[in-house]
Amino acid sequence: MNVKNHNAAMRYGPFGTTDWQVSRIALGTMTFGQQNTEADGHRQLDYALERGINLIDTAEMYSVPPRPETQGSTERIIGTWIRARNNRSQYYLASKIAGPNQMAEHIRPDLGYGKKQLREAIGKSLDRLQTDHLDLYQLHWPERRANFFGVRGVQELDAWEDNFQEMLEGLRDLQSEGLIRHWGMSNETPWGLMHALRTAERYDLPAPVSIQNPYSLLARGFENGLAEICLRESVAGFHYSPLAMGRLSGKYLNGTADVGSRLNQFTHYTRYNGANSLAATEAYAAVAQKHGLNMAQMALAFVTDRPFTQSNIIGATTLDQLQDNLDSIDVHLSEAVLADLEAVHERYPNPAV
Repeated sequence: MNVKNHNAAMRYGPFGTTDWQVSRIALGTMTFGQQNTEADGHRQLDYALERGINLIDTAEMYSVPPRPETQGSTERIIGTWIRARNNRSQYYLASKIAGPNQMAEHIRPDLGYGKKQLREAIGKSLDRLQTDHLDLYQLHWPERRANFFGVRGVQELDAWEDNFQEMLEGLRDLQSEGLIRHWGMSNETPWGLMHALRTAERYDLPAPVSIQNPYSLLARGFENGLAEICLRESVAGFHYSPLAMGRLSGKYLNGTADVGSRLNQFTHYTRYNGANSLAATEAYAAVAQKHGLNMAQMALAFVTDRPFTQSNIIGATTLDQLQDNLDSIDVHLSEAVLADLEAVHERYPNPAV
């Protein structure tokens, strides 16, 4: 592979209440099948393992943006790599089941987290991935109306009926059959995570071991509620979008983003495009310049070293980007840098939620 020499050594730590020791950086794969070809995906996976990553994340909905033509393409690309490399024991594999949502209606006619839906979805994911189990199975977003995917404000309660007990029973069944080892939540609220933990305790059912929500310098809402739950309940913070879909890489400021870059190619993703997000990005870029830091590595190091972070999910479309992002594992932000980042946050608090 045409990559530069690297010196950064991966770091590892426990993953929630499990006995796993996972890499502090995980590989996100949602570009496989849309922005990246199968060959690209295989090269990224090989390089990630070479650099010490042992946690790979995907979803039945991927690639992204979700389209009927590409649904499942990411899992299929990972599956051909798994079959070709025969190294399944070397990493922890995580995927997600899609819940009811207009953007996912093409996946299955009956979306949800009941026992029937869980069994159908896991079977299809395992077939695409060409493996007999997942180490982590995640609920991609809540079934009920709630604040996720950048939604602000108070949400009116919908007609959702509490099915958490049935859901956890279904996950227990998959676990007892060896199809999954653990399960986690994603894009979930503090109420949802605590309700799952309470339900598991009350009925002696498996509890979620992780939560995969967005977290970055532009979106620090996780700190309000979820971070405390992670710390007090030993739930792994498993964050996605630490570079705000590439916004915090600085490439949209310095003109190095090409037409194929995610925010240029998929203009309907507006979450990180608001005026305050753009102003905050410029301010964070100034902090990086002041301290002589690579902006992307600064943003990634901030997320990786939070006390509630067990693994930070990075994605890339090129090996050069992947190497640059992985090198952030050796970046440790000084108190002076952290103080300057907090000053920006005070001026532009959570512009992307």
